[in-house]
Amino acid sequence: MAADALSIIPGAVLRNLSDKLYEKRKNAALEIEGIVKQLATAGEHDKISAVIALLTNDFTMSPQANHRKGGLIGLAAVTVGLTSEAAQHLEQIVPPVLTSFLDQDSRVRYYACEALYNIAKVVRGDFIIYFNKIFDALCKLSADSDANVQSAAHLLDRLVKDIVTESDQFSIEEFIPLLRERMNVLNPYVRQFLVGWITVLDSVPDIDMLGFLPDFLDGLFNMLSDSSHEIRQQADAALSEFLQEIKNSPNVDYGRMAEILVRRAGSSDEFTRLTSITWINEFVKLGGEQLVPYYADILGAILPCISDQEEKIRVVARETNEELRAIKADPTEGFDIGAILSIAKRELNSEHEATRIEALHWFSTLLVRYRAEFLAYLNDIFDPLLNALSDPSDAVVLLVLGVHARIAEEPHHFHHLVSYLIHTFHNNHVLLEKRGALIVRQLCVLLGAEKVYRKFSTILQSEIDLEFASTMVQALNLILLTSAELAELRSLLKKALVDSCGKDLFQSLYDAWCHSPMATISLCLLSQAYNHAISVIQSLGEEDINVKFLVQLDKLIRLLETPVFAYLRLQLLEPGKHTWLLKTLYGLLMLLPQQSAAFKILRTRLKTVPFSENIKRTSSANPYSQILQVTEDGNRNQDTQNYNAINFPSRLHQFESMQQQHRVHLKNQLQSRKSASAVALSQEIQRFEEAHSSSTSEISRPPSRTSRGIS
Repeated sequence: MAADALSIIPGAVLRNLSDKLYEKRKNAALEIEGIVKQLATAGEHDKISAVIALLTNDFTMSPQANHRKGGLIGLAAVTVGLTSEAAQHLEQIVPPVLTSFLDQDSRVRYYACEALYNIAKVVRGDFIIYFNKIFDALCKLSADSDANVQSAAHLLDRLVKDIVTESDQFSIEEFIPLLRERMNVLNPYVRQFLVGWITVLDSVPDIDMLGFLPDFLDGLFNMLSDSSHEIRQQADAALSEFLQEIKNSPNVDYGRMAEILVRRAGSSDEFTRLTSITWINEFVKLGGEQLVPYYADILGAILPCISDQEEKIRVVARETNEELRAIKADPTEGFDIGAILSIAKRELNSEHEATRIEALHWFSTLLVRYRAEFLAYLNDIFDPLLNALSDPSDAVVLLVLGVHARIAEEPHHFHHLVSYLIHTFHNNHVLLEKRGALIVRQLCVLLGAEKVYRKFSTILQSEIDLEFASTMVQALNLILLTSAELAELRSLLKKALVDSCGKDLFQSLYDAWCHSPMATISLCLLSQAYNHAISVIQSLGEEDINVKFLVQLDKLIRLLETPVFAYLRLQLLEPGKHTWLLKTLYGLLMLLPQQSAAFKILRTRLKTVPFSENIKRTSSANPYSQILQVTEDGNRNQDTQNYNAINFPSRLHQFESMQQQHRVHLKNQLQSRKSASAVALSQEIQRFEEAHSSSTSEISRPPSRTSRGIS
């Protein structure tokens, strides 16, 4: 066949085709073009094939660069000479040109671009069957190290785009796998090339690029973080166009794209995160039932972005979160409550308060809408919700309590909650001091003060750590005396002597309140059980009146001047009717150090009492040590009315018994500390003696024979 070709093409033409001068090669190519035209006219396609084979084997595959250049220009000339009949020879012509794109010589690669450009101009649509191979070659040439090759590749690229857009033979299905493979390339020139093709193909009405968007969407998002501003702009423009098409299209595969958007929402690049969240926002509005299986993943992407440093991202994330939470999906239709709860539980550990708050809103929403399904997962989420009560944010704690309050509608969950709180306060006294009041007050608002206080009292009755039980009762008592949320509970206690409900509440609280003398006295004052209050005061022993007791007493005296105890102060206007109240107050006064501020406050208050004729003072010269004596008329005071409604002698015995337990507990603690100190001292003495004995033996040891004496 080569011999046939040599007989067809003069030797001089072949020599010029491999000449180093471009003009000679060009003239030789024109000669070949003319010869091929004649052969085509004569229908001698076998000879044309022989010419192509000669140009391929002897020229394009030659080790000589000029031969390869001549072979490429010759193949282009053959195509031009064939004109409309070139299609049947493309199988021979195109492959060697494509191979030349990989040539080590940049000039050869340049001429390969030029040759393929000329071939494409002639064959146009017939060229499409080689599109994937040509696209792959152009993709590589777009990042060529030689500027001239890049320029030639760009010209060829534009021509190929024109051919594809006007062709009805282009197969998008065959092209997409190649595009998907190339989308992960990082080279900026290749990225520009790829975005350009995506944009062009999307503009063709007959090509459904939107249907294949999930195949290359991740690559486009990856380009949003490119160091080149131009590439970022091009990728963003392409994505914006696709998003607009999605809004206008009735058939969109939201699911596959949602997975990509969720991943990209966690990108370290701010612009990528913003674009991802914007897309997710639109998807939530448009996706409907298609997105139900992906709600958990979407939520997992949204919640962290709610605390993003960039305000635009925070705004879109919050809007998306509200849109998602407003959708009422059906668990029977693929809505996975467990997955949503898992995401919300994970975000409870977020370092950002805003994210933790929104996670708790999700707990509340799911609990209200799907209570039965929610409670089925309670074992997995109850402990994290309990741990969240120690959150540093008050707003988070209040929301956590709101969730717990809804869960606690079942009695056993309520008991578990209060038990956990007591356990937590036991292990974390700082939390009790700083957050105890907030937690207890909010629980009272959400679940009812009486219910909450009764449960606290019931559990504290059996508390083994008596010292903690006393501390906890004192904290609860202070909340009871000061919080506006517990006003109704205080009102009920005021009726303890005349109302069965008040009496029942008094007795319920008393069981735990007797852990603390001052809490017990406060409860009596609140319940107007003044006779029992003075009995409690008189039962106190020397060891009971310690620094802690006096601190609590100081707080109580100051609280007596607050609006909560206004009724008590007004009762002092009728001392004849409230003799036991006066005795109680004077009893407290006698326990206070005279130089203390509390003593002066209470003494000043008692000096204002308008004593009636029925009350005589045994020592008018010393009114502050007065002992009230009640006349026959004064014995008929209101303190004794309804007093028998509660078995106070039994209660006093209960109080004294509990205080005895505290005394024994304190005594044992002191003995343990003394024993521990004694053991430590003994060990220290033993170590000292051992060290002293060792040093003494060293001093008394005779000198060795090898040591030198004094001469």
